[in-house]
Amino acid sequence: MIATNPGHATTTIDEQAFLSKVQDFVTSYVLPNTREWENDRLPDDIFKRCSEIGLLGMTVPVVDGGHWVSCSAYCDACRILAQGDPALSMNIAAINALCLGHLVKLTTPEQKSKYLAPAVRGELELAWGLTEPDAGSDARRVQTKATPIAGRPGYFHLNGQKMFITNGGRADLIIIIARVDEKNLSAFLMETDQPGFRLGPRIPTIGVKASWTSQFEMTDAVAWHTPCTFEEAISFLGRGRLAIAAMALGIAEKAHALTVDYATRREQFNRRLCDMQSVQNMIADSETEIEAARLLVQKGAAMFDRGEDVTKAASMAKLFASETSNRVTNRAIQIHGGRGMTFEHLVEKLWRDAKLTEIGEGCSEIQRMVIAKQVVNERATKA
Repeated sequence: MIATNPGHATTTIDEQAFLSKVQDFVTSYVLPNTREWENDRLPDDIFKRCSEIGLLGMTVPVVDGGHWVSCSAYCDACRILAQGDPALSMNIAAINALCLGHLVKLTTPEQKSKYLAPAVRGELELAWGLTEPDAGSDARRVQTKATPIAGRPGYFHLNGQKMFITNGGRADLIIIIARVDEKNLSAFLMETDQPGFRLGPRIPTIGVKASWTSQFEMTDAVAWHTPCTFEEAISFLGRGRLAIAAMALGIAEKAHALTVDYATRREQFNRRLCDMQSVQNMIADSETEIEAARLLVQKGAAMFDRGEDVTKAASMAKLFASETSNRVTNRAIQIHGGRGMTFEHLVEKLWRDAKLTEIGEGCSEIQRMVIAKQVVNERATKA
């Protein structure tokens, strides 16, 4: 059972047809395999399969060989994917917003020509490398050092360590954030099939387990500089945060749908669970919060599509949707009772997967800082 979004007010007819294909893909292939993937990883051909229906290249213009859709449709695709497998949704969200977005906007024609087309086809797997052992929420603490290579303009040696990198364990190309001097950071394209790149052990996680979360070290690894500032490199986080908000929404929708279905079938004390006021209260709270989260995601995506600044809107959507997802999945466990803590019911997996949405792409505490700063700045501008 896939929870549906009532209406697609901000998507075109073509985008709705695309989203129908995504939903068919989730129903027929993703959801039936999500438990198996959790025990290992996403299948080797998953990104080629995703490319075939247009899930790769959603942020790439058609003129560049992509399958461009609006941010509204992009978020809806991530939401639907999360109902089938949140780990796949997270990977598709990150690849489109952070990696492909970077290749489109911040690379040279030569770099774009070499990497973009195979990435859209799912033949070149991508990752985005920002986080380090001592640089997480405080991104400016990045210590990976970039040193120009003599006689090779545009090429640098990278030395440092990255960790908690989504899809890093299987990526062919990683966009690395590194320090070019004491004050400035920039971004570099680094191919992983080289002696300077050493992949560390896979990092086991309690949720989104099918994603290959990795750590790696770089010792004089050769990387190709993309001409951008740090601020430009992280400018894609707005769309990325909207996608994680949509992922959280999809998790919540799926858990809620499963729970309502269970509550109408399960009886205790000669009554259905859904006829008990305590259960009704939880169902009502989840329904209300999911609708509010949906509206925040839709608002942020619509603002992005209009070319407006989504800094505050994206943080609000991610903050509320991620915390809603955790509350909804927690209620789902509670209503399922002991069964909810077993592998028999999918709600326990959704409960574990939901936690990542409060952490990835900026934790809830960072989102609150961003929102508050925007509010104060808006106030000062109006004064």
